[in-house]
Amino acid sequence: MADVQDSGRADSGEDGRAAAVRAEQAYVDRLYARLDVLRAQTSQTLSETLGRGGGGGYAAQTERDVQAGETAARLARLNAVENGLCFGRIDVDIDGDGGGRGGGGGGDAGDSAVETRYIGRIGLRDEDHDTILIDWRAPAARPFYAASPSFPCGLVRRRHLHLRDRTVVGIDDDVFDLDGLTEDDRRALVGEAALLAALSRGRTGRMGDIVATIQAEQDRVIRAALPGALVVQGGPGTGKTVAALHRAAYLLYTHRDTLQRRGVLVVGPNPTFLRYIGRVLPSLGETDVVVQTVGQLYPGVAATAEDAPRTAAVKGSLRMAAVLEAAVADRQRVPEHDLVVEADGTELRVAREVCRRLRDRARELGLPHNQARKLFVNEMLWELARAQDEWLEKSLRDAEALLEESGQADRAGLSELEDPDAPLRSEEDTAYARETLWADPAVRAAVDELWPLLTPERLVGELLSDPQRLASAAAGAERLSAGQGLAEDEWRRLVRPAHSPWTVGDVPLLDEAAELLGSDGSRELEREREERRRREEAERRAQDVVEYIGTYETGMMLDSAAALTDRQEEASALTTADRAAADRTWAYGHVIVDEAQELSEMAWRTVMRRVPAKSLTVVGDLAQTGSAAGARSWEEMLGRYVGGRLHEERLLVNYRTPAEIMAVAADVLAEVAPEQQVPESVREGGAPPRAVAVSGPGGDGGPGGDGGPGGDGGPGGDGGLAERLPGLVAAELEQIGEGRLAVIVPPARHGEVAAVLPDAAADAGPDALDNPVAVLTPTQSKGLEFDAVVIVDPAAVLASSASGGRDLYVAITRATRRLAVVHEGELPAMLSRLAPEGEAADGAERRPAEARG
Repeated sequence: MADVQDSGRADSGEDGRAAAVRAEQAYVDRLYARLDVLRAQTSQTLSETLGRGGGGGYAAQTERDVQAGETAARLARLNAVENGLCFGRIDVDIDGDGGGRGGGGGGDAGDSAVETRYIGRIGLRDEDHDTILIDWRAPAARPFYAASPSFPCGLVRRRHLHLRDRTVVGIDDDVFDLDGLTEDDRRALVGEAALLAALSRGRTGRMGDIVATIQAEQDRVIRAALPGALVVQGGPGTGKTVAALHRAAYLLYTHRDTLQRRGVLVVGPNPTFLRYIGRVLPSLGETDVVVQTVGQLYPGVAATAEDAPRTAAVKGSLRMAAVLEAAVADRQRVPEHDLVVEADGTELRVAREVCRRLRDRARELGLPHNQARKLFVNEMLWELARAQDEWLEKSLRDAEALLEESGQADRAGLSELEDPDAPLRSEEDTAYARETLWADPAVRAAVDELWPLLTPERLVGELLSDPQRLASAAAGAERLSAGQGLAEDEWRRLVRPAHSPWTVGDVPLLDEAAELLGSDGSRELEREREERRRREEAERRAQDVVEYIGTYETGMMLDSAAALTDRQEEASALTTADRAAADRTWAYGHVIVDEAQELSEMAWRTVMRRVPAKSLTVVGDLAQTGSAAGARSWEEMLGRYVGGRLHEERLLVNYRTPAEIMAVAADVLAEVAPEQQVPESVREGGAPPRAVAVSGPGGDGGPGGDGGPGGDGGPGGDGGLAERLPGLVAAELEQIGEGRLAVIVPPARHGEVAAVLPDAAADAGPDALDNPVAVLTPTQSKGLEFDAVVIVDPAAVLASSASGGRDLYVAITRATRRLAVVHEGELPAMLSRLAPEGEAADGAERRPAEARG
């Protein structure tokens, strides 16, 4: 994402930023050069240690093994930090006088001594043993995480370095003492620090008050207590995401023991947004942080497709939990008549009432479906085995009777039976029959028909593709819990073809199904067996290595092989984040949810399972809720989970979006959500937002008449969208220089507009932000910011869904410098503040900002 900068930035500022990046690159090159030297030295030491051979007796060999293990572990650590070796820098006021801080800016930058420290994934020293990189876990790194506007911890500046491989691709600054910086440093400021610096150096006292307000708001967020749910409610440009991520860093450092062991989960709205915020996350200790969308919360699924709004509203409803519970119960069947199974030529029969009794007994256990199935299967096999015994006994008795009638009983040996009425088969015979019956495919099929072993994917997939199953589950949900069922018009919205790709709305259903189904333990046993096989194979390979390097000595080979295997596994061990991401039942220490207003009731149910302690940071803006299943109230969504531990902080100052653009957004919000508060924008000036009329599909320029807006004689009315849009985008790019531009379109026109702009990124993937231009829908643009935004067909955005007005509000507030709205027909009345193309903004002829609702 482009760094957000003031619209009045000067070339000198750009030159200063480029110089700052070059300087940081030079230092990063030095760090990697030192890393390469240490790797080579460590690798050489390991080779020499392993090459000593097996002489010297047991003690010498043990010492050698210990040294080799430590050296191998050191080499593994050096190799593991290749990506993101250095991610931060702090400038510390070692004199502690604040460089004039507190005196209204009355000091020079040179009045205090500033020490620069670089923070990274490991600690490094140079050839002279001077520290050149501080391990992020070291006490000296604490200010990088603990500093906040109200508690700067002696810092003048904190800088985040963003690396791609070994290249510095971006920097972001947090400034705590502007007067402690040199003039060159001030020109090189980027990100939010540049805006805050510009505001704080304004000529009015009000600007200083605003900066203090911003700092105080964000500091309350960063330093809030770990327990409970903190809701950060803030409109566009209030810095809520950055504040939440700094909070994550603060918590990870302050509560290291808890969170390093359990990890932190960050949930965002889409992969592009996660890539965007990922520029901050390396400073958090990325081995402890899992970053996912809702569509990735179920391991093995990475859903990106969205359901239609009305379908999403049904899937996201909490009633789906009851529907799924009923769907599971429907799979626990009783046959319409007696169960009849033909096994090995024998017809076995179990009475229907016995089948019902076995089902009800298994249900009464209160276990998940697949665990309770084990009891049902065991008892059903006993019933089938007894039925087989009865059939065999009857066959033998019938044979005995026939032989007696024919006088051949003595010859057959039946007359020797001491008790003719005693059972002919023992309990051991029945137990053996039970085992052999389970190996019969016909028996397995019959039992599976009554109580199948289900996966979440199978349960949900078959439910959504079968209208009969859906109708039954909807009715069953009503019986399970009055009022929790689905009406016919609702469940019919869920029906789709079999084997359809998973959608984001399906993921909470899969997670719910996993809770209801559980596991029968067979997969876990197979994993344990596979792990034993893998370990044995690894030890055999290690044993070959031990023999090869000549360390064999009686009684030592297996110990050495096992030790070498342990070292190899330690070097390749999964991080906390790796293990947590792969484990659906992982309990995180803290969860951060960004753009949280988009999560449905079912999605929140999924998130809450992952944080049993209910320690959350919830970041969002109810005014921007676009999902039909999203939040209208934080208490309604979260109260049932956290009760009285819900605390809300409001961010009310917008310091990124110019007031002129925010005034347009305020007009929209006043129409679609008048109860929501618009954040106060503190930036003014720059190009006025404008409307650009183009001819519609019919080529007449749309409504407006002769000389009217959008008409044949109206400004911009010449040429259709395909003809005008590329030139407009090119002109906007020229205005913003190195920035990024988004063309935001209604979903139905995404493909059409993407075809008009073939060089733009159009797949909304994480790499979209690397392109100067991205074509996005309002939903895809959530949480992102662009120097310039071009909105196409605002009327269609409004009509695209019941939340179309909120989507338009989102689209407008993505712009940090320039906004253009392209329309083919009449411009929606709520956008009347926009200046027609070619006209200057005339505030006197438009509604004043004070009347924005």
